[in-house]
Amino acid sequence: MVISVEAKGNHAESVYLDKLAEELTHRGLEAWLMAPAGRVPSVYVVNPAARALEDNVYVGCGKDGLWWFWWSWAERISIADDIDAAATAIARVLALPRGAG
Repeated sequence: MVISVEAKGNHAESVYLDKLAEELTHRGLEAWLMAPAGRVPSVYVVNPAARALEDNVYVGCGKDGLWWFWWSWAERISIADDIDAAATAIARVLALPRGAG
């Protein structure tokens, strides 16, 4: 599956990614916007308690016309309008296993 973004520097991308990074930070994860020249922007997220638990999260407009958050392996996380659902899913995936902390 390929994630295609309609336009580089799209304002919607920045808004969604900024909101997601802010919510993830409030949940105790480290998250910041990555927008290197010539690359698709993403939010880099890391669990500060276990730095190996990290990933880049992307946002893109699907063929359905809706914006979605995506894992780096091109699997949908949630619709981008539901920041809470996306942050919950990301925090769950990047959490330490029970009893490991």
